[in-house]
Amino acid sequence: MHGWMGKILRVDLTTQQCSTQPLDLKILKDYIGGRGLGAYFLNKEGDPQADPLSAGNPMIMATGPLTGTGAPTGARYMVMTKSPLTGAVTCSNSGGMFPTEFKRTGFDAIIFTGKSDKPVYLWIDHGKPELRSADHLWGKDTHQTTDQLLAETHAQARVACIGPAGEKQVLFASIMNDKNRAAGRSGVGAVMGSKHLKAVVIKGKGRIPMADPDRFKQVNKQVLDTFREGVEKTPLGLTVNGTAGVVMATQNFGVLPTKNWQQGTFDGWEKIDGQELTRRYLKKNSACYGCPIGCGRLTRVTDAGFEGEGEGPEYETLYAMGSNCMIDNLGAITKANYICNEMGMDTITMGATIACAMELVDRGYLSEDRVGRALQWGDAGALVELTRMTAAREGFGDELALGSFRLAEKYGHPELAPVSKKQEFPGYEPRGAQAMGLAYATSPIGGSHMRGDPAYFELFSVPQPMDPHIWEGKAKVTAAFQDLSAIIDAAGLCIFFAVRSLAAKDLGVAPTGILEYLNAATGSDYTLEELMQAGERIINAERIFLNNAGFSRKDDSLPDRLTKVPIPDGPAKGLVCHLEEMLDEYYEVRGWNRDGIPETKTLERLDLA
Repeated sequence: MHGWMGKILRVDLTTQQCSTQPLDLKILKDYIGGRGLGAYFLNKEGDPQADPLSAGNPMIMATGPLTGTGAPTGARYMVMTKSPLTGAVTCSNSGGMFPTEFKRTGFDAIIFTGKSDKPVYLWIDHGKPELRSADHLWGKDTHQTTDQLLAETHAQARVACIGPAGEKQVLFASIMNDKNRAAGRSGVGAVMGSKHLKAVVIKGKGRIPMADPDRFKQVNKQVLDTFREGVEKTPLGLTVNGTAGVVMATQNFGVLPTKNWQQGTFDGWEKIDGQELTRRYLKKNSACYGCPIGCGRLTRVTDAGFEGEGEGPEYETLYAMGSNCMIDNLGAITKANYICNEMGMDTITMGATIACAMELVDRGYLSEDRVGRALQWGDAGALVELTRMTAAREGFGDELALGSFRLAEKYGHPELAPVSKKQEFPGYEPRGAQAMGLAYATSPIGGSHMRGDPAYFELFSVPQPMDPHIWEGKAKVTAAFQDLSAIIDAAGLCIFFAVRSLAAKDLGVAPTGILEYLNAATGSDYTLEELMQAGERIINAERIFLNNAGFSRKDDSLPDRLTKVPIPDGPAKGLVCHLEEMLDEYYEVRGWNRDGIPETKTLERLDLA
């Protein structure tokens, strides 16, 4: 077998037994890998009705056939399970160096089942798995845990682990690899904590076999030469200022979520923009394995009270902890970001939940006595303190640990939570970027831009521009971007490179470049139609899980604030998101009925019936 390793590792945490299983080539071709394998095994073995924090909820880590091959940005792995934050499927994605080492163990995926009665970690040494006690690691942060595990296994191993937030089952706890890379969304770290699994430590044993190595090198050279020629003419913003540079773009379009999504512009945006991050705190760029972009930011803060160093913040953190909380103190935002990385928490949900709490206090629905301190818009000290308290589930942090929906619901105002399927939105206002609203509502994991990102064409004109203010015609192109995202996630690639350099230059975004890489790597002779259908199959497989978990059209929703209240300021002033009008067309494009359930003919066409 080529590209794929052809095996999965099963880890039964209840019995402390590990076993291997061969993978069928047809399953691999039909689902590609990564996210596709996760969807396949969740439907085959998971219980959509299970309590996400119970022993009955499996957790799947999976790489793609291009992970670790040297394909540009081929350095991703997926974590999939049932989310404790949403009750829906998860697709939590991370890069760095860990995924390549994972692939080199000889396994395409690891399936964790059951629950250990004591803390353990999984050590895989050149393909040989072993469960070891993690009693001595419980309570340590992700950086301490990583350093300790490298000392007791192998200095060149790679580590993915949880911090105290995962141990305490904060509902948006993340899994951190290589210290600062995050499988961040939907609470995968809480699931890992519920299983008493502290870490996965891996030392690989070799390179990934290629079906046609000469063709792979040829394709790689063509793609990279074209990319480098482009960035010589126009430097890539992601390289210059990282994702933090997006602050200027969303502010200029009037879609920078501000004051818990009450506004679309922020007066203090220049103080939290990527240029300011680069000027004040950047030490150097960082890149995942095989990445020609290098969007990561290694930073250091020396501001009094907010000292620290680490990686980030990314754009989503700057929106969630910055404009959304009306905070323009970049040092405080960066410090709260460091805390999230070290404790193992999603920065989007953390920031959005604090912003929700600020509005609850502002409107008199939540008392400052209950919070345990003053809490007002723009309070940089509160951001840092409450982030730390959430990781420890200390005081009011125990309520913040539930996420914004449950917090707002507890105080009688769930309409103030910026969520779809109980998951908080990333930083693009759908009143001024209509397709983003449709993508948030129909995302299988709840509010997300990484499971299909219309911001590329609505805001950044990639591959072609489309007016962000109109809703007509957005359903088909949004579905196409979601299918492409599924293929990217399944192949083991990063969306930042793939959308720009490995997809057709039209709004159909056919995965033409990915096709070339996959066929050279795997020898599977995909046709373009077969590959595009695989992306559609993954989306529908996830929808089956959602439907069986009780999700339907009622859950493909946005808060009334976004669909009924016109945005009050900026270039998008006066607009609302026309979700319902787009949703009917979207279901028709997908071959789903009006309640959001795939039609029998759709399932039969995709071999899912």
